[in-house]
Amino acid sequence: MNILEQIQAGVVQAVQHLYGTQIEADSITLNTTRKEFEGDYTVVVFPYTKVARKKPEQIGEEIGHFLVEKLAHVTHFNVIKGFLNLTVSDTYWHQFLLDIYSDEQYGQQPSNSEKVMVEFSSPNTNKPLHLGHIRNILLGWSSAKILAAAGYEVVKVQIVNDRGIAICKSMLAWEKYGEGATPQSTQTKSDHFVGSFYVLFEQKFQEEYTKWQASSEGVAAFAKRKDEKQDQAAFFKAYKNTYFNAESALGKEAKAMLRNWEDGDPETVALWKKMNQWVYHGFDATYENLGVTFDKLYYESNTYLLGKDLIQTGLQSGQFYQKDDGSVWIDLEDVKLDHKLVLRSDGTSVYMTQDIGTAQLRYDDFKVDRMVYVVADEQDYHFKVLFEIMKRLGAPYANDMHHLSYGMVDLPTGKMKSREGTVVDADDLMAEVIQEAKTMAAERGNLAELSESERNKIHQQVGLAALKFFIIKVQPRKRMTFDPKESVDMQGQTGPYVQNAYVRIQSVLRKAGTMDLEPAVKYQTLETAEKDLIAMLFVFPEIIRVAAAELDPSNVANYCFDLAKAYHRFYHDYSILRAESDAAKSFRLALSTSVAHVLRFGMDLLGIEMPDQM
Repeated sequence: MNILEQIQAGVVQAVQHLYGTQIEADSITLNTTRKEFEGDYTVVVFPYTKVARKKPEQIGEEIGHFLVEKLAHVTHFNVIKGFLNLTVSDTYWHQFLLDIYSDEQYGQQPSNSEKVMVEFSSPNTNKPLHLGHIRNILLGWSSAKILAAAGYEVVKVQIVNDRGIAICKSMLAWEKYGEGATPQSTQTKSDHFVGSFYVLFEQKFQEEYTKWQASSEGVAAFAKRKDEKQDQAAFFKAYKNTYFNAESALGKEAKAMLRNWEDGDPETVALWKKMNQWVYHGFDATYENLGVTFDKLYYESNTYLLGKDLIQTGLQSGQFYQKDDGSVWIDLEDVKLDHKLVLRSDGTSVYMTQDIGTAQLRYDDFKVDRMVYVVADEQDYHFKVLFEIMKRLGAPYANDMHHLSYGMVDLPTGKMKSREGTVVDADDLMAEVIQEAKTMAAERGNLAELSESERNKIHQQVGLAALKFFIIKVQPRKRMTFDPKESVDMQGQTGPYVQNAYVRIQSVLRKAGTMDLEPAVKYQTLETAEKDLIAMLFVFPEIIRVAAAELDPSNVANYCFDLAKAYHRFYHDYSILRAESDAAKSFRLALSTSVAHVLRFGMDLLGIEMPDQM
């Protein structure tokens, strides 16, 4: 048993022995002692006042004396009101460090025999990946890595949204205005090339809409507005979608192209395949730069007809009902989710239908125990409905479907808009942070002796660490503003700051040469900073377990920062290579090695590589 389990077992015995009451170990509130008080762990004794019929201070004294007497590694205690603060022996921390210092995968949990699917990224094929996708991708990738470290078998998937009116807009714009240009002929990254035509379509449509507003038809539409107090600008902003669907020449052409695709028109399908392949090639390059891979890709063009059979089954069993117009619905008012359409009156599917069918398809493919969907919080309602429907359909995985909901990413100037081209492209962003790392490295001059390829590798590692850590350190549910200047700051709570702690340790270990741990056994009296570092290492497996349970990689990111900060402080305050004795030197080298292992493993869970030099 580790020290926490020993303390819990001791408290169970104490309450039984002192007060004649049996309690469960998991009912005990056991926390890390606050810094302003002496001790390592604190037991909250207030819950035992009824059974003991004594004041909390007296209970604390009695349990404290019991634990010091019975537990070899609890050396002394103090009581502050109803809080029993316990001090763990140096011997325990010393032995714990020597047990783990050589384990490069310390924190990895054994297999729990459960399989979990994580869906993330899932972009549209009408535009390149942008900053919003980066948050999704990094949350999905790090969550998958953390779940694997927590003992799950993880399957990473995405569904590519490769059909629909948005894709047809890019296709139509290229057909009308592209003049046969290709990514190769324009020397443009292929997904950026396709995305430029999506933006061009919006520009051409806006030109058409502006002219229409001044036409007699536009003036008449404004005159017929229902809200007479609504001014012209507000009306035409609200009327834009109606115009696209009912009046726009470009809109009619785009919708006709979509119908042609759905009907299997050879020319339309050929164009669709060509432009999608351009986008896929670009996506692959971006994913490779981010260090991200998938186990399987699903395509909406193959899944958009799925789910209808499950709807029919649910209709027959009474889970769904049919309206007079033939549309199929489900009543979710009893769980405050209203009524939800699952099939249109013409028998065509909606997104909910597809997601029902896709969930079942994935279960058939992988037999997963859990499903995690990494999708922005704009879809919170959708996933509440989906999960409730799957429960009512009796899906075996329905009780373990989870929505990793995250806040959107804004720019300092406001929301990003793909149609207007006001997004921060993922490729441009990565190039920017890597260039910033290169500039800062040149100023420091620490890499001058390395080859150009070695320097470029480190620049990429540092730049991507700055980007990834900046995104992941924020709790997923929080909406965040991306500030380019702040994200590439190499000081403070940043990825490069954590990397620097690792690099500092590698430098110490290189200078130390061959390590002899035998003297470390004789180092028995620990400094407070040494105990603090070891105690931080001790909790790392629990950090992983909590991050996996909460689907919150920020737990790991902030832990890594705190550990790096503690090590930087330790390095500043204590000599390592010139320690006061061989025993102290050996022990501190073992401690530094353990910190390096945990920093490397922890940052790897976030998709961040650790350089040996910076």
